Amino acid sequence: MIGEQLVANTTPQADTLIARAILRDIRHTPQKARRVVDLVRGMRADEALNVLKFAPQAAGSDVYTLLNSAVANAKAKNPAIRDASELWVVEALVDEGRTMKRFRPRAQGRGFRILKRSSHISVAVSDVKATSKSISRTSTKTQTRNPKRADDSAKGATK
Repeated sequence: MIGEQLVANTTPQADTLIARAILRDIRHTPQKARRVVDLVRGMRADEALNVLKFAPQAAGSDVYTLLNSAVANAKAKNPAIRDASELWVVEALVDEGRTMKRFRPRAQGRGFRILKRSSHISVAVSDVKATSKSISRTSTKTQTRNPKRADDSAKGATK
């Protein structure tokens, strides 16, 4: 699952409810889908649904149904939740899906490649407005590809 470890590794509180919904291989480019997802990240779920309902972008309707699904998943996990006003959008990610390669005929027998991109969209809602630290992708210490460099940079920071 996309970003499953992202929420699973972080436990901001023991009684926090986190419900997710994932939409895979949707035929919107990741760049255009991110424009829509960036609008609602960190908002209250009912406000985010209102924003998505009237968003002029094509991906807005798909993200709207995905957020509705995440809210329904939260209600199924915890029946005490009455409506979307009690939930926050704590995570909204758009990852690149598979790309279909097509060719368009051009002049003098040539063919130009067309890339038809798709996206994986993931939304997580919670009953607690989480801070960016609790669900961020990067850890508190610096991340490098070489673990020895990370130790050296940590030592250099304390000097």
